[in-house]
Amino acid sequence: MTFAPPLEFEIDLPNGLKYTQPLGLFINNEFVEGVEGKLLPVINPCDETKITQVWEASAADVDRAVDAAEDAFNNSVWATQDPLERGKLMNKLADLIDRDFNILAGIESIDNGKAYTSAQGDVTLAVNYIRSCAGWADKILGNVVDSGNTHLNLVKREPLGVVGQIIPWNFPLLMLAWKLGPALATGNTVVLKTAESTPLSGLYVAKLIKEAGFPPGVVNILSGFGNPAGAAIAAHPRIKKIAFTGSTATGRKIMEAAAKSNLKKVTLELGGKSPNIVFEDADIQKTIHNIILGIFFNSGEVCCAGSRVYIQDTVYEEVLEAFKKETDNVKVGGPFEEGVFQGPQTSELQLNRILSYIKHGKDEGARVITGGSRYRNRGYYIKPTIFADVTEDMKIVKEEIFGPVVTITKFSTVDEVVGYANNTNYGLAAGIHTNNLNKAIDVASRIKAGVVWINTYNDFHHMVPFGGYGESGIGRELGAEALDNYTQAKAIRIAYTPEHK
Repeated sequence: MTFAPPLEFEIDLPNGLKYTQPLGLFINNEFVEGVEGKLLPVINPCDETKITQVWEASAADVDRAVDAAEDAFNNSVWATQDPLERGKLMNKLADLIDRDFNILAGIESIDNGKAYTSAQGDVTLAVNYIRSCAGWADKILGNVVDSGNTHLNLVKREPLGVVGQIIPWNFPLLMLAWKLGPALATGNTVVLKTAESTPLSGLYVAKLIKEAGFPPGVVNILSGFGNPAGAAIAAHPRIKKIAFTGSTATGRKIMEAAAKSNLKKVTLELGGKSPNIVFEDADIQKTIHNIILGIFFNSGEVCCAGSRVYIQDTVYEEVLEAFKKETDNVKVGGPFEEGVFQGPQTSELQLNRILSYIKHGKDEGARVITGGSRYRNRGYYIKPTIFADVTEDMKIVKEEIFGPVVTITKFSTVDEVVGYANNTNYGLAAGIHTNNLNKAIDVASRIKAGVVWINTYNDFHHMVPFGGYGESGIGRELGAEALDNYTQAKAIRIAYTPEHK
């Protein structure tokens, strides 16, 4: 491949499609060069080759994007028009994403490394969510408060203004949709930063945003590092709210920057160390499928991954044997290879991080049931890994690994496993596998997690809220709850004198 002009590049995808990839920063509906002239290489995690390079955003570029977003919010009809018109544009964007379905799935696979079938699922979820948010646009309702016959009290829900959004590298397109959808439906304007290792799908969607007819400045998309670009967004005095998905450590820094700047509103979707519980009366075959999906889907790079599996002692050996057998059948390979379920890790940094955790597990005395090493000499692949004979104080049990590594623990009673499940600072998700409805409801009620899946796992729907307790974050994505993050209440109290006959 040869480089085209510096703001775009022709790419041949392994699924047989060819497309033009934007490379510039998307500011005010145009792709532009970065102020500092820096370029960010984009690496294919399957073979470690460079796909292309994009323009890298600096703090000065964040200022340019905020200028555009602020002007669009204050000086256009975007926030004040009939909200149905916003919904029409969002539906148009969803249609364009759907039109370019296989291009975007191919982009996700070469940029992130996820299996092509998984990437196709991401595109479907993104389209559905944007369409769902489009339907909310004219349903942001206020209310009237009755305080007697001397005042009329109105409560309006208004947009915040310019919002900043920072998305992760594990689900680039889907997280972009989760962020843009509620922000746009409620009339805000956006400055969004993609992850430095996976910028391509966000820039392609930026092209579709312009094609859909969004006014200039409503959506601005920047490629760049957490420092300086992400830090500049978090601390910017004219950004009214920040939404971040990523690690808990970075979430703390974002919250601190938001507080020290202008006390901007914050929503954080952070890490997890989610328990996946198997009771003796579970359907073993279905449960094994759910455990596999819970930990090896998306190469284990899922914040709500079921990375701590707890199996009741009476079925422990049976479930462990079946789990090992099915894990050994998980096909690891290039995203476009037939039958592949687990692709490479997204970056060399993440690969090395996971391998270091595997070493810790071995050093601490955990038993490797299967996996435990790198797979292939080229590309960032890791074998699906199961650790047994773990204790609750082990590093691999306590800390988020964010890879295809799972720990197995035996339990006897409901109270014991609830204690294990809640023995964490996180609280994002949990899984329960049982055919006893009473037990399922009881355990789900006692587990401290924002999402509890029963006889399923990693099972999302655009109307079901997602988010965590504790160090897993603040606020919710999806559903009606997501809209609350992007509006503020204004009370209008009108005094009047009743006319009595």
